[in-house]
Amino acid sequence: MKDRYESPLCSRYSSERMQRLFSADTRFSTWRRLWVELADAQRKLGLPITEAQVEELRAHLTDIDYEAVAEREAAVRHDVMAHIYAYGLRCPNAKGIIHLGATSCYVTDNADLVIYRDALRLIRAEIVTVLKDLAAFADRYKALPTPGYTHYQNAQPVTVGKRACLWMQDLVLDLEELDAVLCAMRFLGCRGTTGTEASFMELFDGDTAKIDEMNRMIANAFGFERCYAVSGQTYPRKLDSRILSALSSVAQSAYKFGNDLRLLQHDQQVEEPFEKDQIGSSAMAYKRNPMRSERICSLSRYVMANAQNAPMTASTQWFKRTLDDSANRRIALPEAFLAVDAALRLYHNVASGLHVNEKVIEKAMENFLPFLATENLLMEGVKRGGDRQTLHEVIRTHSMAATRRIKEGERCDLLDRLAADPAFPLGEAEIHQALDPAAFIGRCPQQVTAFLAGCAPLLAGETAEMQSVKV
Repeated sequence: MKDRYESPLCSRYSSERMQRLFSADTRFSTWRRLWVELADAQRKLGLPITEAQVEELRAHLTDIDYEAVAEREAAVRHDVMAHIYAYGLRCPNAKGIIHLGATSCYVTDNADLVIYRDALRLIRAEIVTVLKDLAAFADRYKALPTPGYTHYQNAQPVTVGKRACLWMQDLVLDLEELDAVLCAMRFLGCRGTTGTEASFMELFDGDTAKIDEMNRMIANAFGFERCYAVSGQTYPRKLDSRILSALSSVAQSAYKFGNDLRLLQHDQQVEEPFEKDQIGSSAMAYKRNPMRSERICSLSRYVMANAQNAPMTASTQWFKRTLDDSANRRIALPEAFLAVDAALRLYHNVASGLHVNEKVIEKAMENFLPFLATENLLMEGVKRGGDRQTLHEVIRTHSMAATRRIKEGERCDLLDRLAADPAFPLGEAEIHQALDPAAFIGRCPQQVTAFLAGCAPLLAGETAEMQSVKV
């Protein structure tokens, strides 16, 4: 059916893996896993729950009757209770102990924490993949001189590989931010309606050690080492703000890469991949528009703008909770993950297929290097007995004339002009020796080598991380 709105994030951009993480099946089967682990922990701690009841629940983790859920929710206007009802239909012997002592946020919030953690791990693995692409590119072109730009005007040359290292460094900083968020994540656990655990004080006859053990057991079952020390009904919405901020940071890095590449493709120095039958423009058949880089920027901009949702939600929650966070979070968090995932997939596609037009870069250097070489020529002229101020004026005058010539579409003849000027104490051969591009790139090759060596531990052995994300 095509008569309903469909999110482009799913139909066009994001990966199947990320879509599965935020699917209804993943969300609601995680709810059921939470109910199973709650019941199992309560059984092991002495509540009148049988192993058979737990196993019955465990046997029906994924066979969710969505029609029954929809019918029940339409009647009771409560999604969690509707799912409890549908789960109970599948598990008649265990329906009486489902959700015992818990409140809705036990399943909604803890499931979100599990999904966000796994999604962050997937994003992290995708960043590492892009870093590997850029590392190979940087190493290959670490010594290829190219115009440097400040204010988008020609400046001291760098190398193509050094520029790639700057893109990499942004992503390395993003990994540090993601790791900080992942390290700080905790489980909510099962705390009751306002975080007081009063229902469990009743169930366990005031045995606080059993309550703590119950939460520890449930958290460990989902791979969390600790729970929040205190909570209201929900986990702190401050975490959502940290997550969206980290995703925004990744988006900023992706945007920087995409934008730089769009500028480089303008004069064809470096280009994104372009397939044999790809069409760049519906009207101008000759065009090779940087559409993938533009799409990276487009998706990244959405993530950066969307990041404002979380701090506004975190700051306006009333006391233990209100429900005005719910509809917003259902949209803002998943879509941020889906959009970053899409941007990184594009980033990988572009970075792994970058095309460097070395002759174009060489031509650009030819037009620019003579101007840059003038400082060295000035110093050498003074060493040969020339007057610094006089030579400066000679260089200035000829530079202006050469610039006018370039603007008229002619080649740069600055060095020819200096060689022919009797006031300049260097001959033609000596002047043209100053045009070796490698003499103007400083330590760029060494910087690239050192930077890549520092990144090597980060990039090694990360393939297993991608596989560890369960979807």
